[in-house]
Amino acid sequence: MTSTDDQTTPSGRTTAVQAMRGAAAQLAELLGTTPDSVTAVRPTPDGWSADVEVVELERVPDTMTIMATYRVTLDPQGLLLGYERVRRYARGQLDRQR
Repeated sequence: MTSTDDQTTPSGRTTAVQAMRGAAAQLAELLGTTPDSVTAVRPTPDGWSADVEVVELERVPDTMTIMATYRVTLDPQGLLLGYERVRRYARGQLDRQR
């Protein structure tokens, strides 16, 4: 059994914790901004997918700050394969019930 600090599982796959950290760090390097949070991490047949929240434009009041959700795709070892912005919204905006 691996601990959450290990880089990979015995199969060579990155752990969920490492995938989450890696998604945020690699996206930060590409965008030049620090991610606000990681809101989802899920395994895929080809690695990992993570949703990362990023501040795109600071506004006053803070509830009007423009945020974006980026979907980050990682390989099984946690290396970034791609990313796309899937949502843009004001920080104070709540999701509507579907």
